[in-house]
Amino acid sequence: MPTYLYKNLTTGEIYELQQSMRDDAYTVHPETGAPVKRVLARPGIAFKGSGFYVTDSRPKTEGSGGGGGE
Repeated sequence: MPTYLYKNLTTGEIYELQQSMRDDAYTVHPETGAPVKRVLARPGIAFKGSGFYVTDSRPKTEGSGGGGGE
């Protein structure tokens, strides 16, 4: 089951709660009964290594400067 982030509207505390994707979002915490709201989380993506920039993805060759004004 996926894990979602919920924020307690009274205290501002952040919770991780598991629930089915088919279920509606919680409006109250299932254990404490405190009012909560689902918040968006940043995706867990980390770009590491070379190949993520134009200068990294292709080798430099002579004459491919692109200026061509001489």
